[in-house]
Amino acid sequence: MLAMVRGPVLAVVTLPLSLTLFVLTVVSMALMVIGVGVVTTPAMTSSVRAYANHRRRLVARWSGTEVPPPYRPWPRDLRRGLVGQVERCQLMLKDPATWRDLAWLPTDATAGFVTALLPPLLPVNLRISRSLLAPTRGAVLARRVDWLYETRHDAVDSSAAELRRIERDLHDGAQARLVAMGMSLGTIEALVERDPAKAKELIAQARENSAEALTELRDLVRGIHPPVLAERGLPDALRALALRSAVPVEVDIELPGRFDEPVETAVYFAVSELLTNAAKHSGASRVWLDVFHSVPSGSTGMLRVTVADDGKGGAGLDKGSGMAGVQRRLAPFDGVLAVNSPPGGPTMITLELPAVPEPERP
Repeated sequence: MLAMVRGPVLAVVTLPLSLTLFVLTVVSMALMVIGVGVVTTPAMTSSVRAYANHRRRLVARWSGTEVPPPYRPWPRDLRRGLVGQVERCQLMLKDPATWRDLAWLPTDATAGFVTALLPPLLPVNLRISRSLLAPTRGAVLARRVDWLYETRHDAVDSSAAELRRIERDLHDGAQARLVAMGMSLGTIEALVERDPAKAKELIAQARENSAEALTELRDLVRGIHPPVLAERGLPDALRALALRSAVPVEVDIELPGRFDEPVETAVYFAVSELLTNAAKHSGASRVWLDVFHSVPSGSTGMLRVTVADDGKGGAGLDKGSGMAGVQRRLAPFDGVLAVNSPPGGPTMITLELPAVPEPERP
């Protein structure tokens, strides 16, 4: 019964819209030889993509099978608006998915129109659309390569920034104190016989400087790889983070064992950033931290972390925000970050990344 309603409605829309988009796009491409098409083709191609994406959503809704968009991701410069109209046009025309969309339009206007008018044949219209609109295996691999390239690029940038931070902290902190302590020892050497009282005073200052330098070095090492994480594992390290939080944190952690050191480090610092954000910006009175490991069907295992708070909400993945930094930290591990933070709260942030427990350590 539902197909008898859906089919005619789809047919009425399919024939005129598909043909119109096809004709206008082809004409726009033909006008590129005189320069006009360079301006109109990106707009027409974007319209075709919007129409194709709408059909992908219909196919997913009616057939229960997801049809992801096959388009190549925009380069960073294009996303920042730094690419001109000619480059934009070239990028769209070089994407194989653009030409598959164009080939789908006349097929949709003919075969799609006929099958939509005959309800028993509607599944055939859905299969045709899915076969033409779904990403090819090559497109999936290409997107995967692009994703890996971008995430590795971010990882290199993050590593370089981290090295600069360590160098700056050493130069401005422990190194400066050690230099001052060396100068004090030189002065003490000159005063030890002539003015023992002053020498003792300087010795006390040198001892204080050495203690402060040691504390700063320990803090620096903790920022690189926390000792509690190396010695006691991720659960205890996360509980230590929760205890140091300015906002009370309820912790629920269920993990089957240890994981690869880079994975544990990424999760530790991601949670540290999220708890810090909650304490500084959310105005929350309580935070909840849940960590567990699951093995979904067809997966080797997923480590899932949820940080929720009862604050004012409004958190997002804007560029330059702490959330974006967490996302960059997870990307090299194929991790994902989901943020649900409506204005007024509450906020729930979930991160997932593939993780396999290590064999029991001796």
